[in-house]
Amino acid sequence: MTTTTTPFGRMLTAMITPMTADGAVDYDGAARLAAYLVDDMRNEGLVVNGTTGEAPTTTDAEKERLIRVVKEAVGDRARVVAGVGTNVTAHTQELARQAERAGAHGLLVVTPYYSKPAQDALAAHFSKVADSTGLPMLIYDIPGRTATAVATDTLVRLAEHPRILGVKDAKGDAAGTSIVLARTGLVYYSGDDMVNLPWLSIGAVGFISVTGHVVGDRLHAMIDAFSDGRNADALRIHQEVLPVNVGLFRNQAAVLTKAAMDLLGLPGGGVRGPLLPASDAERRQLREDLTAGGVKLPG
Repeated sequence: MTTTTTPFGRMLTAMITPMTADGAVDYDGAARLAAYLVDDMRNEGLVVNGTTGEAPTTTDAEKERLIRVVKEAVGDRARVVAGVGTNVTAHTQELARQAERAGAHGLLVVTPYYSKPAQDALAAHFSKVADSTGLPMLIYDIPGRTATAVATDTLVRLAEHPRILGVKDAKGDAAGTSIVLARTGLVYYSGDDMVNLPWLSIGAVGFISVTGHVVGDRLHAMIDAFSDGRNADALRIHQEVLPVNVGLFRNQAAVLTKAAMDLLGLPGGGVRGPLLPASDAERRQLREDLTAGGVKLPG
């Protein structure tokens, strides 16, 4: 697959939002990190304002500026996908329009959380957001965070919308995903790093990853190996990065990814409440996990 058939690319990272010591968004840091993720970690796309980007705690104005800053930093070297999902349809629509004005190439819309909408309500929500702009859209299906899964039949129905392009899939339902892939033209991205390789085997085109912050180049190589039929090479990479897949998720991903950025001398900074920064013990464990996963740490 190429970016012709996957307009956002195959290897994307759900980017953290760097912050300064006083908790403000570090826009210069965001630009430097975005360039690193594209130029060094081989990301073909970046998701900004997602959960890993602490979107529940950033303002609409901060979200808009982040899109503009990241897009300027990566230029035409990568696609920028904006997370716009909330549990209010009208607000999600406004964030979608804002993202379009800011120059995003596409939208990522998470299932409305906490409210637990019925399936017909989910279909209506996603359709209304997709109708709000001219941008292609990905549905983010992650019931572990939202308490509601997007049912197989609902995804098949939503696939008929001309701007609903695909799914970031963190549902862990290989059977349901296989059925949707067989019945629709939706583009699927693995949204759970631990199952990146298995999801390629059932038809995913790539990843929207957290571990792409630190092993994106190897995840890109895994996709290449699998696409070329070099399955043993793909499996080797999958197994090599397992300690990283474990390590960055021992606490909430933004917490430990920012700690990892600090260990690597890259922009990260603190987190906003209700999250707390990684403890000294968590940082020590993270150093061990990253080292076991082949990440070269300075010092």
